[in-house]
Amino acid sequence: MKLQFKHQQFQTDACNAVCDVFSGQPKLDPFSYIMDTGRQSADLITTDAFANPQIALSKDNILRNINAQQIMWAIEPSKELAGIDKGEGLNLSVEMETGTGKTYTYTKTIYELNLRYGWTKFIIVVPSVAIREGVYKSLQVTAEHFQQEYGKKIRYFIYNSSRLNDIEQFATNSNINVMIINMQAFAARGEEARRISKPLDTFKGRVPMQVIAATNPIIILDEPQSIAGAVVRDKLKEFNPLFTLRYSATHRDPYNMVYRLDALDAYNKKLVKKIAVRGVSVIGNTATNGYVYLSKINLFVGKNPTATIEIDTKTATEIKKRTITVNEGDNLYDLSKELDEYKDRYVVTEINGLEDKIRFENGLELSVGAAIGDVNEEQLRRIQIRETIKTHLQREEELFDKNIKVLSLFFIDEVAKYRTDAKSEPGIYAKMFEEEYELLKNARLQELDLNPEYKKFLEKTSASTSHQGYFSIDKRSGKFTDSKIKRGETASDDVDAYDLIMKDKERLLSRKEPVRFIFSHSALREGWDNPNVFQICTLKQSTNDVSRRQEIGRGMRLCVNQDGERMDESVLGENSVHKINLLTVVASDTYEKFVAGLQEEYKDALKSRPTVVSKELFENRTITDESGNKRKITEAEAIRINNHMVRNDYIDDNGNLTDVYNNAHQNGTLVMPEGFPSNEIINIIDSIYKPIDITNANKTPVKLQLNKVNFDKKEFQELWAKINKKSAYTVDFDSEELKKNSIRSLNDKLHVTPLVIEITRGSVEKVKREGFETEQVKKERTSLDIAEISLPYDLIGKIVAGTSLTRKCVAEILAGIRSDVFEQFKKNPEDFITKTINIINDEKATAIVEHIQYNTINEEFSSDIFTKPDLKGLADKSMETPNHHIYNYLVADSNIEREFAKELEAQEDVCVYAKLPSGFYITTPVGKYNPDWAIAFKEGTVKHIYFVAETKGSLSDMSLKPMEKAKIKCAHKHFLAISPNETVKYDVITSYQDLINIVAKK
Repeated sequence: MKLQFKHQQFQTDACNAVCDVFSGQPKLDPFSYIMDTGRQSADLITTDAFANPQIALSKDNILRNINAQQIMWAIEPSKELAGIDKGEGLNLSVEMETGTGKTYTYTKTIYELNLRYGWTKFIIVVPSVAIREGVYKSLQVTAEHFQQEYGKKIRYFIYNSSRLNDIEQFATNSNINVMIINMQAFAARGEEARRISKPLDTFKGRVPMQVIAATNPIIILDEPQSIAGAVVRDKLKEFNPLFTLRYSATHRDPYNMVYRLDALDAYNKKLVKKIAVRGVSVIGNTATNGYVYLSKINLFVGKNPTATIEIDTKTATEIKKRTITVNEGDNLYDLSKELDEYKDRYVVTEINGLEDKIRFENGLELSVGAAIGDVNEEQLRRIQIRETIKTHLQREEELFDKNIKVLSLFFIDEVAKYRTDAKSEPGIYAKMFEEEYELLKNARLQELDLNPEYKKFLEKTSASTSHQGYFSIDKRSGKFTDSKIKRGETASDDVDAYDLIMKDKERLLSRKEPVRFIFSHSALREGWDNPNVFQICTLKQSTNDVSRRQEIGRGMRLCVNQDGERMDESVLGENSVHKINLLTVVASDTYEKFVAGLQEEYKDALKSRPTVVSKELFENRTITDESGNKRKITEAEAIRINNHMVRNDYIDDNGNLTDVYNNAHQNGTLVMPEGFPSNEIINIIDSIYKPIDITNANKTPVKLQLNKVNFDKKEFQELWAKINKKSAYTVDFDSEELKKNSIRSLNDKLHVTPLVIEITRGSVEKVKREGFETEQVKKERTSLDIAEISLPYDLIGKIVAGTSLTRKCVAEILAGIRSDVFEQFKKNPEDFITKTINIINDEKATAIVEHIQYNTINEEFSSDIFTKPDLKGLADKSMETPNHHIYNYLVADSNIEREFAKELEAQEDVCVYAKLPSGFYITTPVGKYNPDWAIAFKEGTVKHIYFVAETKGSLSDMSLKPMEKAKIKCAHKHFLAISPNETVKYDVITSYQDLINIVAKK
């Protein structure tokens, strides 16, 4: 397998946020100086070396640029350049949630800083060996991707005190050079760590740190909250950084933050997996109660529900635990072969799928995932292992046809419970796993509706080859050992700790590799994750040493298929991302308790977000008005918006969002003051802290089954035959129109900030340190107005590269703008270029959607999409649809959909309808689009018998997000292409009455 990488806007935004801080900085060649190659020869030998050119901008300009980024990304503006007052130089922070690709992002930033400003020397500092190896692997797998984009490769290496030639090449090579170093290599107390600051015979008498410092490198701190302490901070200063970039999901001290993509943003944008929690807990602690564990409740159409439970049962020789299915009225005393522990009225009186509970005659009430009676530690862990395997096998079948491998990760606190070394006998957890796996595998193989291809796959998998352990290895004994982690540290510094799991990520992702279940020590935290971890099971007591958020971070990344393609919104469509990308945590706690702790951790991490609605929330925020112009909300306008929220009961007296707001938001019926686009104001309100949506995996599921009578109806089959055709789009927009619109927008919107820059001139002087003569670069800074210098700029070439337009087209656009607008180029060339590119690209995006053409192709969607095994929902979010729907249940995504389905069920004019599954979609330039409904009316009742509908809370363009509007426009053109005579009608509606108004037109 080869992992694929694609351009993602949020990663580009994070990259630009850093690079734009230096807008106005001229692109300069690397600073060249002479470095001696050693003092051990009688003859002085010298060689050329290269350093990063100095920052030419004044501090005021840098702060202004930082503030511009902070306002854009709703971050409180810095009043000063934090860090400089501490002698730590210029620091910039980027917050990116775990699983969103921060290593990829700062790698892209390295290339972009080189492209824009010519900087070539970078040092990535990490807190542990585990993260160091992960960064090295990332640079390795992304090298080809970035070479295609930038036409060059990074020369990268891991610092090793015994390989000092790497440092010499770092200094003397003029291309992009990156050194990766873990903080222990320069800030620990050992002899190895001190070598970097000492003159070394093996380095021809030179001091490695001095050679590195002379290059004036840019430092990138990966997880800076773990690179802490006075010693580390002082040692970092010795690197003489040009500036420092700090990347983390959990900053403790966010110096000059310029971009933020926190947990809530990542979840709302569907950039990480959705979290589900399967709580496994014990209620009561007395051995006098009969042992009962409620695994699940089973719902059936037209039949009473049943419950799957585990109880003690008597055999001829012993008492064993057995899984059984019970109905209302069953007596556990009889089913256990008359065990005394069930004598006290253990008769099932109620099985409730909506409440996810079972009740007994003796008053005992048990929720799904809970156990009562004599439950020891061993039995609790066995239940967790069983539930993890069960969930794994379900997800594996669901994703099998989608060509996605499923992995599960077990966290344990004692390695001996797995095994002591690779050759020893399995430990207790490994034995439990193999026993439960074989039982569950064989049970799955007996299911009549099992996917035949998945059945073949499952038949050839064995328990013993399907799991593996990844632990530190004691080099003397060769045995696995518990990682020794002190409070506050990040991970083991053992070089062998996680080599296999990190270096063989592609092998783990391939189905050819039999390992699908991974056991590891609970200390596995930052440094490794895998996109295809779908289950995480914590076989240990909760502690403060490893947070819940750190543990689930190992599985938050969006998954990939067997081609290495990331399964994101552009591939799956908006509605399917979290249906496919679902991370289930099997916790040794109740759902409520585990989630409460996790939400508290998120709340602490999101404390920089506003918590209430007030005028301050809106004031000075940037919005796009009805004319497409960006502007800031004034104080008076902010008061007006806030008062509107109060009048409509969207907020209470304390500024908290109300249920009225939440329901209107969900239904798409929010109303905002005239002149303020609803989606723009909603985006601002969404910046308020709110708990992450975490699913309760203990809730009873319903499986969608085809209503064969409705599905086989002539009307539905005819409807399906008309809409199952696929199409492809082309864009042939009028370049003259694009030029005209771009010129108009540039004249209206292009405003460049004038700059003052500082030029650094340098010379080399000889100095003595520790008895050795060495060289030091002496620098002088001079402030100049931008007009006083003349630097060459390929203005047209840069805009061509940023817009993909022809040089002729760009030249004509620039020639068409007003002279006073073009004169701004002299005040700040980089800012002029960046803003010009953005404005032209906005016009280009609009032109693409307006001028898109759809044509049918010789491909069709298969009706198999209606019978895929992943069609399911939760009982409390579903409604029975016995009349006209093609399924037994409907899973509604909103109240609007639920009410619309109720109307469809009640209408005699409706013959049959379908809530279209995610496998049916239209390809658009902004991602896949999955319409909501396909409806067939009875012949003779309406003009348009066949209809495809999208339900929205409001038909106003102002209430729709730009991406939604673009997809809807594309859908209209798609359906006109496949049904030119409009036998199938497509439209956006808010209610059944809207639908009737459209189809009834003559």
